[in-house]
Amino acid sequence: MLPPVTVIYDGTCLLCTRSVDWVKKEVAVVALDFHTTDLSKFGLTKQQCEKSVYVLQGESKYAGADAVSYLLELRGNKVLALLLKSFGPLGRGAYRWVASHRSSPLVRVLSWLLRD
Repeated sequence: MLPPVTVIYDGTCLLCTRSVDWVKKEVAVVALDFHTTDLSKFGLTKQQCEKSVYVLQGESKYAGADAVSYLLELRGNKVLALLLKSFGPLGRGAYRWVASHRSSPLVRVLSWLLRD
């Protein structure tokens, strides 16, 4: 049996929250808002979590675009996961831009697309 998947994300970010909810429709994950979680239990800091989502499973730890790609693959969206991985530095740069512009109009549109 695989160890549980833990997602540490920004619970105040609408895109983050809706993305986690979307993943939870297909994958059993423990989703933790980094604002209310004891991050030291996971070897993380608030500064790290302000910049990236983290996915932990067993001894594996993924951050940012790699975490998103991992969740997409777990959810069964293998093509999207492969695309994100294949973009390499460009995909990671796009993730960093979205993460640092959470209140921008573009990110609000992405959030809207993930609504129920």
